Amino acid sequence: MSERNGLRYGLLGLALLVLLAILALVANRPDVPVNQAESLPAKPAKLESLAELNGQAPTHRNLKIQSWQTAEGAKVLFVEAPQLPMFDLRLTFAAGSSQDGEVQGLAMLTNAMLNEGVPGKDVGAIAAGFESLGAEFGNGAYRDMAVASLRSLTAPEQREPALRLFSEVIGQPTFPEDALARIKNQMLAGFEYQKQSPGKLASLELFERLYGNHPYAHSSDGTATSIPQIGREQLQAFHAKAYAAGNVVIALVGDLSRSEAEALVAQVSGALPKGPALAKIAQPQEPEAGAHHIDFPSNQTHLLIAQLGIDRRDPDYAALYLGNQIFGGGGFGTRLMEEVREKRGLTYGVYSGFSAMQARGPFMINLQTRAELSEGTLQLVKDLLRDYLASGPTQEELDNAKREMAGSFPLSTASNAAIVGQLGSMGFYDLPLDYLEVFMQQVQALTAEQVKTAMAKHLDPEALVIVSAGPSVEQQELPPPTDTPAEQPAGVPEH
Repeated sequence: MSERNGLRYGLLGLALLVLLAILALVANRPDVPVNQAESLPAKPAKLESLAELNGQAPTHRNLKIQSWQTAEGAKVLFVEAPQLPMFDLRLTFAAGSSQDGEVQGLAMLTNAMLNEGVPGKDVGAIAAGFESLGAEFGNGAYRDMAVASLRSLTAPEQREPALRLFSEVIGQPTFPEDALARIKNQMLAGFEYQKQSPGKLASLELFERLYGNHPYAHSSDGTATSIPQIGREQLQAFHAKAYAAGNVVIALVGDLSRSEAEALVAQVSGALPKGPALAKIAQPQEPEAGAHHIDFPSNQTHLLIAQLGIDRRDPDYAALYLGNQIFGGGGFGTRLMEEVREKRGLTYGVYSGFSAMQARGPFMINLQTRAELSEGTLQLVKDLLRDYLASGPTQEELDNAKREMAGSFPLSTASNAAIVGQLGSMGFYDLPLDYLEVFMQQVQALTAEQVKTAMAKHLDPEALVIVSAGPSVEQQELPPPTDTPAEQPAGVPEH
């Protein structure tokens, strides 16, 4: 008998055994009176196949967000989710690189060192402790914020020791010297690698030109000059100030009652240093428009086109989000992708987006193209932006974008991890508790004229800061638009 036939007969035999077992179970189960059966709560039907969706968009979860403040001043957002016996905890501190001051990279290095040592435990013991409990620790630092997260089962035998270890990590990091030296070396190696990435070099240059002396100007990673100078005492001081209980938003989602959630966040908040929230970041000054080129021996040229956008609480956020989805933020089908890639084959991908932060974040368009076509491609993108700001979206573009957003938006709350991320962002940027529902209502109510007005109000095609990185070569004219453009060279794009 062949292996294939043997496997087939084996599976048939297994299926027969399972069927017999089910028949025996049904035959021997106790009878349930009709009135009792009717009184039993009906179980929700489970999705057995994606075909059952029948083209319907997933339903947005109706979140009942509860909020309070701990005794130490931490802001809490909690959603009870009993569907799975686990919880997701996310702490968002106003401790990003915008708080570095004169020591670039301080915030990132502090965050990276949190789980490198606590009293009585080194990095190996910490990792083994979380792993033995089936728990996951995460951390990261960005321009606005630094985060620390925990995922664990909610059973007390897993939850309680996981929380104790997490509380030590966020509240009592020892910043051991050997770990500090190791991480510094890793970062220095990363800086060397950046020198070989034209996209990274262009990004660093763009933020410096866009933000000048503002805290957003420098990279969250610091520099090859600043990182070696940072000492353990500076990390301790920054932790004591920026990781204070008054400077954190605690987001919690999981299989917990309100009383259990209150006890959990009280334990976490109490483990943090005592202190108030740090001051908000000031708004940046308008940059000087203009173009700058970085000569780099690559096959393609990286183009970054930007200007200051909005902060996260701007009332035009919904209109700008929708308007950008149509212009260049929604992938295939956007104006940029249609005109630059589909009709002319000038790039693998071209994208635009608003990065709304505590202070005004950038609006940016980025792409790669053949070096000899870079100037023409840049002019094409600028013309497309100018035309879009002047004419706004068509009704068809607006309807398509609304429909796409209505279908994809439920994914933003499709998992506990997604919800806890939304809660952390809402708390950090002081958004209302009904923000998720109100946002989609705002989007669906927008008219083409409102989108056009908002985009034209916040963007100016004559105020662009442009950075390109690639070889200096003789330029060629762009090919005319066609239904069958020439294919771009194979390669992984950098954005």
